[in-house]
Amino acid sequence: MDRREFLASAAVAGSGPILLGMTRKADVKNPVIGVDGFQYECHHNWGELPPDYSWQTTHNVAIDSQGFVYITQQGTKGTKANRDTVLVFDPKGKFVRSFGQDWHMGGHGIEIRREGREEFIYLANTWTPELKVVKTNLRGEIVWKKGRPECPEYEDPQKPYNPTNICWLPDGGFNVSDGYGSHYLLNYDKDGRLVKVFGGTGTALGQLRTPHGQWLDDRDPKKPVLVVCDRANGRLQRFTLDGQAIDATKSGAVVLFPAHAKTRGDILLVADLHARVSLFDKNNQLIVHLGEDQQWRQRVVASLGKDQGPPLRTQPREWPAGKFVHPHDACFDRDGNIFVVEWVSTGRITFLKKVS
Repeated sequence: MDRREFLASAAVAGSGPILLGMTRKADVKNPVIGVDGFQYECHHNWGELPPDYSWQTTHNVAIDSQGFVYITQQGTKGTKANRDTVLVFDPKGKFVRSFGQDWHMGGHGIEIRREGREEFIYLANTWTPELKVVKTNLRGEIVWKKGRPECPEYEDPQKPYNPTNICWLPDGGFNVSDGYGSHYLLNYDKDGRLVKVFGGTGTALGQLRTPHGQWLDDRDPKKPVLVVCDRANGRLQRFTLDGQAIDATKSGAVVLFPAHAKTRGDILLVADLHARVSLFDKNNQLIVHLGEDQQWRQRVVASLGKDQGPPLRTQPREWPAGKFVHPHDACFDRDGNIFVVEWVSTGRITFLKKVS
């Protein structure tokens, strides 16, 4: 994350609607947040780490068919164990295993998909020199790996390629976002062959600035689309599956600094780095901004500024229960609960238990 990029979006942060107070006081250990039908009890700091582990800037989350939870971290320092970038927990939060030292420092995007009788992990490793996109089994054993794309858009060796996230396509292929590189989206077929490159840097419809996360939105099965978290442009942008731009939300009006998106049933879930997690209905109308608090958000964003002292992302004692600092990814489990993973230096996973 670039502080300048984050702060450049602060001007639109205050324009977000002040929706949704807490349903209990903020000093309650496990406050309930949300609105009727979408209320969640907050359980911060979910997951039990072994004694020789500590979080190193948590990033993303995925869940397999058995309910096991996979968390990525950057893995920047500490013991040998801390150099693993993927940590796995059982559904109750007990640590199971870790892996990913081969892409140490690069841990970022993670998704899991069943292919035939087996499930596989797809990883986007942002800062590693070669292991940019990696497919493994659930134990972290590499099936294949990909480096820099071989296509005209990346012929110039000086053009950066730093992928951030992956999503699936209906034909069995997948899409990769070059969120921290050259701002393209790349479609691959089911055999991992590059088929299409689209997007690129800019603010016009169809152009992107930090396409940080993306998801196949098939809530209308007759017209599936790709919804893209166009983060530095402060908007969600929709594309056809072959890369034609459809529309985009107004910058800063619907989302502020969107990091990643997921769907469950008719609900679209967006993790927003500006201190909230948003839910939208099948018509893309806002249901709720979970954790929304404008004053808290302004403190969080301002703390990243120059000469402001230690940013709030490094001060867990300052984090109120029921609020978020920097949600970087979130996903539903099979029961409709939500796991939220935050871009904070000490790491934080929040389990949002659905209560209504």
